Amino acid sequence: MLKSIASNLHDIWDVLSAEVRRVFSDKTTLVIFFLATVVYPPLYFYIYHLEALHEMPVAVVDLSRSDASKRFVHKLDATPELTVACRCTTLPEAERLLADHTVKAIFLLPHDYGSALAQNQTAHVTCFSDISSFLYYKNALLGGSNVLLDEMHTIELHHQSTEGITGQQAEVQVQPVAYDDVKLFNPTGGYASYFIPALLLLVVHQTLFFGICVLCGDANENRRALHLIPARLRGRSIYRVTLGRLLCFLLIYIPISLFDLWIMPRIFGLPQLGSAVDIILFLLPFILATTCFAMTFGNLFSRQRMSTLLCCLFFSVILFFLSGLVWPQSNMPPFWLAFSYLFPSTPGIEGFVRISSMGATLSEVRGEYLALWVQSTVYFITSYLSLRFIKRYRK
Repeated sequence: MLKSIASNLHDIWDVLSAEVRRVFSDKTTLVIFFLATVVYPPLYFYIYHLEALHEMPVAVVDLSRSDASKRFVHKLDATPELTVACRCTTLPEAERLLADHTVKAIFLLPHDYGSALAQNQTAHVTCFSDISSFLYYKNALLGGSNVLLDEMHTIELHHQSTEGITGQQAEVQVQPVAYDDVKLFNPTGGYASYFIPALLLLVVHQTLFFGICVLCGDANENRRALHLIPARLRGRSIYRVTLGRLLCFLLIYIPISLFDLWIMPRIFGLPQLGSAVDIILFLLPFILATTCFAMTFGNLFSRQRMSTLLCCLFFSVILFFLSGLVWPQSNMPPFWLAFSYLFPSTPGIEGFVRISSMGATLSEVRGEYLALWVQSTVYFITSYLSLRFIKRYRK
């Protein structure tokens, strides 16, 4: 019994050692595994480190020229999101500035703005936004909405004062329920805090998948697919080959994943509320599932060394959309929701974001955690069967 166990462990060690040598002798794989995973995170952090836009330049067309319109423009300029860069006399003049990208939005106050408010009627403010980036639209909408809310409060207080109600009594009449606007888990409302944790996990998923497929494609392209199985194991059970290769990529990607998903967010100041233990325990089945999925795909479908590059690039955007961060999964058609769970990135992104950005514990993401273990088991079996296929049909 002990001799059999020792023999199995020796076989697994031999496969692991051979696979490590294959990884470190392949320049493309080294670039994918180590250079890409080191370069991409700082690049994304550098691009989006400002989190949100501030003092976005806007143009104002004040056709009313009343005290109320001047007060509105003054408040608009005081918001942290916007700054009034140009005060135009006509709308075509402001449109030219918007077309030249001198300003990112236009606020139009019509002729009857002040008179409508004076007569206790509804006044209108029109906003035109540059939609070349949704952040421009977001800032224009957020800043304008905040000013409108404050203006409504001011106008209501003025109406109360004309009726003889002032002070705290007027405040209670205007705002009977006080509230605070608190953005949970993303206090700055920033873009980076929202999507970079998910993007980093997708980088880990895609680089691991692509690197393994490159190795498998190289073996298939050069008719060396059987070299994935050591010669002395080709006539015996090959589960040890699958285990050895799996342990190789697991040992390589655990430190890479911790660097990308734990150390880099702390260096760049992103919210990191989850514990290191929970993150490590969650990443373990994620790396296992991704490795087994990549080995299955690579063994069966990677016919050439670089054939998976197009597939990898094609699926990267799709996987990000299927993760549920861009479009909620509750609104996805059943087919696409089921399709998304073919990939370890879907439960991986869901669970990791909740642990890292929301401070969830492992028990609170048990659905995604169990899904990753199920994927690990299923894809381990399929990777084993794909090696059996290679042994049987590609001699």
